[in-house]
Amino acid sequence: MNKKICVIGAGYWGKNHITTLGRLNALNGIVEIDKTILESVLRVYPNVKGYSNLNDALIDDYDGFIIASPAKTHFEIAKTLIKNKKNILIEKPMALSIEDATNLVDLAEKQEVCAMVGHVLLFHPAIVKIKQMISNGDIGDLQYLYSNRLNLGKVRVEENVFWSLAPHDIAIFQYLTDSIPQKINANGSTFLQKGIPDSTITQLEYKNGVEGHIFVSWLHPFKEHRLVVIGSEAMISFEDSFDDKPLKFYSKKVNIRGGFPEKVDGPIKMIPFEKKMPLDIELEYFLNNLNNSKPKISNINQGLEVVKVLVEASDQILK
Repeated sequence: MNKKICVIGAGYWGKNHITTLGRLNALNGIVEIDKTILESVLRVYPNVKGYSNLNDALIDDYDGFIIASPAKTHFEIAKTLIKNKKNILIEKPMALSIEDATNLVDLAEKQEVCAMVGHVLLFHPAIVKIKQMISNGDIGDLQYLYSNRLNLGKVRVEENVFWSLAPHDIAIFQYLTDSIPQKINANGSTFLQKGIPDSTITQLEYKNGVEGHIFVSWLHPFKEHRLVVIGSEAMISFEDSFDDKPLKFYSKKVNIRGGFPEKVDGPIKMIPFEKKMPLDIELEYFLNNLNNSKPKISNINQGLEVVKVLVEASDQILK
């Protein structure tokens, strides 16, 4: 593709961007303030330029930047890059307030740059397949969907579990429903650190009567990443935490006949989908849309809508 990308942040998720861009022959620069980490990564990629600060990287001519630094730094870094007319992909969440997220949207539109948010699961082949099945009417009318994202996982001290895990599912729900929630009801439980909920359940209502809930927890005995989609004629489940990542179609529904519910319990079949890493697809999409100020998938406007849900639900959770 002959595109030159610089990654800002070589930590936990930044390393995944670095590895993937290296495989795509698009990794040309890395910004990392921790010199030990930077030197370690540059030993693996000796032909890549390393920087200890962003200003030095801005001097060089990069086609785009990946912001994979801590969430609290996203706004200032993104603002600096956009003001310099640089194309960006910001890891989720794009900002920690609606005001900051809105400012980035306005600035990106003014500067006419490509600005995306790293809602990587929007590029998951299984999620794309579910979207196609909903659009094709395979499950009838979409009625209800839910997501469980649970694990005894990485407990953060700077953000609660909702901000850490739920952005994935908020973005997926918006993608599958083609809408933003009209009503939000959220609550959470705090056990480990004061003021930082460890488990939350959020109910959402969308247009056309579609409803859903998101259950996230980093205080859970086993890993479960499950998405279930209910339609008037059939149902779908996706188990992302399983090794074989099964996507299943259920010919199941309930009819009301003469005032009585009648269960229709039909066959279950496996749905094939492309076994390609979502991050590869996301970064290929970013590289292919560097000259597009309005990418269709995971653009900065959609990222703003995710932040709005995060803020409103968190306000309820922390009451």
